[in-house]
Amino acid sequence: MSTVLFVCKQNAGRSQMSQALFQRAAGDRHRALSAGTTPAEQVHPEVLEVMNEVGIDLSDRTPQPLTRELAQQADLVITMGCGDECPFIPGKRYIDWDLTDPSGQPLDQVRTIRDDIDRRVHALATELDSESRSH
Repeated sequence: MSTVLFVCKQNAGRSQMSQALFQRAAGDRHRALSAGTTPAEQVHPEVLEVMNEVGIDLSDRTPQPLTRELAQQADLVITMGCGDECPFIPGKRYIDWDLTDPSGQPLDQVRTIRDDIDRRVHALATELDSESRSH
């Protein structure tokens, strides 16, 4: 089982969607965490709405800060627009996803971001499954 940490600035959009969609794609085969470098008060309302459309309720999620302890739990860290604010921990595998911040975007744009994330997390879950089978 791999643990993936999804990190963006506010932990209120991209990383929350990624965590939830990855967990749905990977089931109990892998674990997902998310955090932000400067967490918002709550998940963005437009993100709640488009995730509800695909049957995922994020209304009980609270954005959380990225800590070294949290990052150390991860086998893989996926960063999204946090740049130099994301801490680098030696020995961790990092991938940067270039995703638009959904905050304040029209719902059609947020749906496009959600669907892009969904494709990426399915590919990631498949990749992690094949890695775990080859070890």
